[in-house]
Amino acid sequence: MHMQALITALVASAPLIAAHGKVAVVTGDAGGNGTALGIQGGVIPGAGKNAVTEPDTTVFKGANAAGCGETTGLGQNDIESGTKMAMALSGSTLPQITPGGSLSGTVHIVTSDGAGPYKALINTDGTGLSWQQLDVTEQVPGNKGNIRKTQKRFWMRALDSVGLVKRATNINEDHPFRVQIPAGTTCTGTIAGQANTCIVKMINPSNAGPFGGCVPVQMVTPAAAPAAPAMRRARAIQA
Repeated sequence: MHMQALITALVASAPLIAAHGKVAVVTGDAGGNGTALGIQGGVIPGAGKNAVTEPDTTVFKGANAAGCGETTGLGQNDIESGTKMAMALSGSTLPQITPGGSLSGTVHIVTSDGAGPYKALINTDGTGLSWQQLDVTEQVPGNKGNIRKTQKRFWMRALDSVGLVKRATNINEDHPFRVQIPAGTTCTGTIAGQANTCIVKMINPSNAGPFGGCVPVQMVTPAAAPAAPAMRRARAIQA
């Protein structure tokens, strides 16, 4: 009887935690840095109730859906205005990628359903309408979008034991990722006044989402290697 009363009280007071993970920081192999569309920066805390941590987390309609999803804070992720906002947060130089190069960054796992493994895709014309899958060479940990926290508090274990709660637990961890850009890739989009742009989408397999983010990037050509000095042929001097 006392246990039932305790559990009822715990249910009433338990924080409503939404499952999510977001792409927070990104850089290209040739420099530059950025964030995913919809990220609001330091005004959103890393841990806490969903009302304060969730507003800039991107949710997609499905793993294969076109577009860049939406956030509860800003609504549909608009590529043009979202890129301008990302540049205002991270600087005027988008992540710079090269053909055969890479894109690396950090996924912030807020709750346990925001984990990996993440899938990466690229849109080469800047519209976000069609996508090709990329190889993820450094992966965010997780199993089917879930990750375990090392320890749970007593009240969460009590709720779990009677099946009254299946909410994701707070994780609040950063994990690196790296994506391979195929040789021969070209970026033909123009976004926020930036030419030669692509969009890279990171998306996890969570049934509660899926979660992730779209990152605008810019293709640059590697600096041409300096030409080797011409070999001079020695001329025999006739005596």
